[in-house]
Amino acid sequence: MVAETEPVEERRIPLSKERVLRAAITVADEGGIESLTMRKLAEKLGVEAMSLYHHVANKEAVLDGVVDGIVAEIEEAADGFDVPSDLVDWQSAVRQRILTAREIMLRHPWAPGVFETRTSISPIMMRYFDSLLGLLREGGFSYDLAHKAMHAVGSRSLGFSQELFKPDNAEQSDEADAAMLERMADQVPYMVGMMMEIAHDDPDSNLGWCDAQTEFEFALDLLLDGLERLRAQA
Repeated sequence: MVAETEPVEERRIPLSKERVLRAAITVADEGGIESLTMRKLAEKLGVEAMSLYHHVANKEAVLDGVVDGIVAEIEEAADGFDVPSDLVDWQSAVRQRILTAREIMLRHPWAPGVFETRTSISPIMMRYFDSLLGLLREGGFSYDLAHKAMHAVGSRSLGFSQELFKPDNAEQSDEADAAMLERMADQVPYMVGMMMEIAHDDPDSNLGWCDAQTEFEFALDLLLDGLERLRAQA
């Protein structure tokens, strides 16, 4: 028997690719990306699993569609990806666009890991990057400097910082962290000193092991200030 997880009126709506992908995002929001399986997705929609394959080819196609769905949320939150031709302050415009992307990523903390696994750029993703490039160009950047800027900003352009490394114990308790620091104090004194002083008091601002909002904005502003210096010198 198929699990009835949706309201009757919702189940009466014909199944579509858009509906499948919207449900996939909901499943990931509720249980993390590990919970997103074709079986779980079918249960969420109240259909047989085989019905999904009329709309998405496989799990990878679902993940590609989920990425597009997140970028569409960014586009909606940013009021579109149009680039003003009379841009006055490129730095504020780029900063706001990136922080808008981060706001959406924080709604879906599992999303950065999915973005990092994609090997192609869809049309909507291309439009997002084109809008950032447009803000730089209208702000006075040459194509060469804008190209360098996009590489420098990296994953921050999508609202998250790609981790340098992801320790297996990233989710361990504060007590376990303290015990680890005590054991390693003689071996890595500077790391221990830093980790004991820096605490992430707002876990909702994180999208990884060490990605607090204040750190994200600090690095972003550092990059934007440096890019403005280079632009002004050109």
